[in-house]
Amino acid sequence: MDYEGRHGSGRPGRSAEAGEHGEAQAAPDDLLRAAREWAADDPDARASAELLRLVQQVEDGGADAADARADLADRFAGMLEFGTAGLRGAIGAGPNRMNRSVVIRTAAALTATIAARQESVRTTPDAAGPPFAPHDVPVVVIGYDGRHLSDVFARDTAAVVTAAGGRAMVLPRLLPTPVLAFATPHTGSDAGVMVTASHNPPQDNGYKVYLDDGSQIVPPIDAEIAGRIAAIRATSEIPLARDGWVTLGEDVVDAYLDAITGLVDPGSPRDVRIVHTALHGVGTDVVVEALRRCGFPTPTLVERQARPDADFPTVAFPNPEEDGALDLALAAAREAGADVLIANDPDADRCAVAVPDPAVEGGWRLLRGDELGALLGSHLIMRGVPEGGSFACSIVSSRLLARMCEAVGIRHEETLTGFKWISKVPGLAYGYEEALGYCVAPQWVKDKDGVSAALLVAELVAILKAEGRSLLDVLDDLHRQYGVHATDAFSVRVERVEQVAPIMARLRAEPPAQIAGTAVVTFDDLAKGDGGLPPTDGLRWVLEDGARVIVRPSGTEPKLKVYLEAVTYAEPGDDDGLAQARRLADERLTSLREHLTALTAL
Repeated sequence: MDYEGRHGSGRPGRSAEAGEHGEAQAAPDDLLRAAREWAADDPDARASAELLRLVQQVEDGGADAADARADLADRFAGMLEFGTAGLRGAIGAGPNRMNRSVVIRTAAALTATIAARQESVRTTPDAAGPPFAPHDVPVVVIGYDGRHLSDVFARDTAAVVTAAGGRAMVLPRLLPTPVLAFATPHTGSDAGVMVTASHNPPQDNGYKVYLDDGSQIVPPIDAEIAGRIAAIRATSEIPLARDGWVTLGEDVVDAYLDAITGLVDPGSPRDVRIVHTALHGVGTDVVVEALRRCGFPTPTLVERQARPDADFPTVAFPNPEEDGALDLALAAAREAGADVLIANDPDADRCAVAVPDPAVEGGWRLLRGDELGALLGSHLIMRGVPEGGSFACSIVSSRLLARMCEAVGIRHEETLTGFKWISKVPGLAYGYEEALGYCVAPQWVKDKDGVSAALLVAELVAILKAEGRSLLDVLDDLHRQYGVHATDAFSVRVERVEQVAPIMARLRAEPPAQIAGTAVVTFDDLAKGDGGLPPTDGLRWVLEDGARVIVRPSGTEPKLKVYLEAVTYAEPGDDDGLAQARRLADERLTSLREHLTALTAL
């Protein structure tokens, strides 16, 4: 792949503090020197040439010299930050991009962290222990999706682990992220690595790390790995094996499918017409096979989006939440007369659902993540929750699930955003996040899983169809019983992640006493641990009428995210009252959004 031609000018990644290979404010000569040093050390000839071309453009002093210098300065603003989301950023050459050199360093740091913890267990058994399995050498399983260079980054990771004396296993082909999360404990690995940028733009790639139980890394493991990355002086000093790792067979995929297909009741109805889109990702084959094994009819595929394509040619942004992303799928659903449209994001860890709705333009409505979260929760409650089981959702998700749990005596926990926190809830039986992430089988996959969620959606739609009902009918029931919980979210996009901090600082210094005409009754600065959660960068307001506002920086992109919830009630049995309650909730969301748009403006 041509680094520069395809990705050289892409959106940068998030950088940590500048290190040996470049300072954000470096003098031009220092910047060019750092670029030459990195290029000389880079194991990829194309990436090295990309940097040297930029250096030459700066030295030539032509019309593009200023742009080339600015590009170099961003590439050398520091190492691409490794955190609880792993790595994620634009593919390109330099320390603040996704490339082979950065991945090799990260793999070496991960392997060294596992080895150090294993040594600690051997020498002082009571001092360490989890989260890595007690092997004699690091054991890592590696998966990858269909993005540019994913297979290369996976192979480099296997080469690093093997050369360090560890054992590396690579999944047999392009597969969804939840298969890797399942495979980590299934293979008895110390850690799992998934090379993916999920639903990010085409120019991006990423690197997710899982613990031995299949859950995402959490502090302090991320900081240990980041510290070891920072200590690496040169990529060329890291040994790479030419071979010696294992490519797993299809049995690991079969084991995953056997596990999740056991979620579906063998005696439940199967008559359901499904349209499915993988959004040019890796979900098609696994989703189709899962549905087949459960006895559901073969779904109608959106053929133009059914196969992996790293350029995502039919969508502006490969995220089912984005406007226009499901246009082809909705057209296919209308043509097929489908009962439900199921969409996965490119690595199939998220699940979106649309249903027929004659009341809206086009006759189909995409369910919000919170709506599907409540529907799946309701379905699991009706099926029966194991004794001691608990439900969970993130702080930015709707409070409807908590109300449902309270009514039936199921323990519910609110967590920080991210499945790295949801998966840690004791006795977790179900967890979800409003951004279309659902964990319906935590005993098998301790992460969001768009494939197993798709199975339960198919089961629920088929059951309701046999009763002459729909998902929208169940939503009506929930809103009548627990109140209309209407949610909305928007993002304030910025050019650089550093632009977010001043907005947060302003809101902290002068928090509004009223929002959209209603008094604030509770204000939580989540960075101080207000509200009983571990400290995180975020702010939360609860208003007198029950509405809620949360503002926080994105963990993976240069933007500020704003989450809104309005709650209204209808009189029992009053259909007109339910419609009125929904109208009032929508109006309330509109007023909240207008006020927060002004408050968060740059």
